[in-house]
Amino acid sequence: MKISIIGGGNMGSSIACGLASGSVLKPSEITVVDQDQQVVENIGKLNKDINVAIKDYSSISNADVVIIAVKPWLVETVLKANHDKFDFSKQLIISLAPGITLMQLQSLTSVEAKLYRIIPNTAVAVRQSMTFICQDNTTAEEDKIVRGFFEKLGKVEFIKEFMIPAVTALSSCGIAYAFRYIRASMEGGIELGISANQSKDIVLQTLRGAIELLEANGSHPEAEIDKVTTPGGITIKGLNEMEQAGFSSAVIRGLKASNVK
Repeated sequence: MKISIIGGGNMGSSIACGLASGSVLKPSEITVVDQDQQVVENIGKLNKDINVAIKDYSSISNADVVIIAVKPWLVETVLKANHDKFDFSKQLIISLAPGITLMQLQSLTSVEAKLYRIIPNTAVAVRQSMTFICQDNTTAEEDKIVRGFFEKLGKVEFIKEFMIPAVTALSSCGIAYAFRYIRASMEGGIELGISANQSKDIVLQTLRGAIELLEANGSHPEAEIDKVTTPGGITIKGLNEMEQAGFSSAVIRGLKASNVK
């Protein structure tokens, strides 16, 4: 199984290095192509066994899977310029480009193309992404192959294409919202007299514990909140103060604002 990744930016390089560090593929079976020599050199530093190429797209011809990891406005240029290198009847074509639909991809490739839209988040760099996949003209066996690749980089769910804006808001944008909560909690810790670094460590471990509890118990967040909020206690006072300031409403409004069709 050979993979050609077109685009070596943050997402393309993270996927390449993540796949190379697993047991499914050898680094030598992965090629990353980019226009920028510095980008290519940086990937070589991360994993010297991954094949890299500057402005040389010949690896497409020998690939079983081609991952398009360029900016959305470059997808058409890349596909049209290298159209003759693809074998659309056999290759799996994966696009990471936000906003480029399966119908658009088909118009730029072929009616027989086996197409995937993949929506990861930046935690793919540490193999903890929440990745969503939708597909067109593929088989169950091909879907299993693609799932296997991205399960090495975190959790995976197959979805209908119309759900992409919503899951993008909740996961791809949502990771930034999680960082903002962490930052706000750190600032609160500093105001309470705890150092910035110690506040960060405390908040991160607290979030890890919250996640582990929910996953281990299969419980609703409110059930776990009930275990902490004793009558007249300090936790319920803090929660009520946050709600008075619009905490839950602000989170929901932010997600809805990010849900751009």
